[in-house]
Amino acid sequence: MGDRNGKLKKTERRKQILLELKLRPHVRISDLAQRFNASAETLRRDLDALAKDGLIDRAHGGASVPVQGHYPSLEERTAGRVAERASIATLAAAEVCEGETIMIDSGSTTIELAKALAYRGVSCTVITNSLPVAMTLGHGAINVLLCPGEYQASESAVIGTETLEFLRNYNVDRCMMGASGLCKDGVSETVHGFAAVKREMLRRASTCQLLVGSEKFGQKGLARVVGIEGLNTVFADARPEQDLLDALIAARVDIRVADSAQQSQ
Repeated sequence: MGDRNGKLKKTERRKQILLELKLRPHVRISDLAQRFNASAETLRRDLDALAKDGLIDRAHGGASVPVQGHYPSLEERTAGRVAERASIATLAAAEVCEGETIMIDSGSTTIELAKALAYRGVSCTVITNSLPVAMTLGHGAINVLLCPGEYQASESAVIGTETLEFLRNYNVDRCMMGASGLCKDGVSETVHGFAAVKREMLRRASTCQLLVGSEKFGQKGLARVVGIEGLNTVFADARPEQDLLDALIAARVDIRVADSAQQSQ
């Protein structure tokens, strides 16, 4: 919706910018300013905000469609390390209590989490941007709220401005998410648009929990999601190497190891 002068509101303007980038690979600030009847400075703020959320790449005088580096697809990730991901998910699912509200993001390990929650049959409410997570949970006692947004077929999930706006309507007991990497600098994500979804889920949750395979220890994805001090719990299939372990302990993060069910001191 616009105001009486014909100007679009901020969120609507940013949605339109994303639509423009679906039609062409690059947009210029000068063209956008003329189209939306807004100042160049306003459009710069829009582009900076969208770039921060990982939805666009900033370029000189405008913005471009994000360049996705090579990263295994959801289908490829789901096919690998099944036993390890299942063990992490089983341990994490045991944490969920009756009546809780949870945000779960998209990924191969969180799909295993959905399976484990469905098997437990615990009565709770789950908010997710992942279609496989929603479909896995939707047949049992769990109430599921599926985010709206821009559908990303390769990940069977939604991202974008509408997704973030939807998440901001809720406060939940816990966020349970996956990631592309975990190192001393924090949690990172490679898949386009996922970092912003994770950040918003973390903001809305009282308890922030990461499910991560040991093969991702020491890895850095394209976008930093949060520092390790922003986590309450890490569920993994093995203990981190010493430098990462020391950093997590110093940040008072609870480390749960699936195979041995050990917990750091």
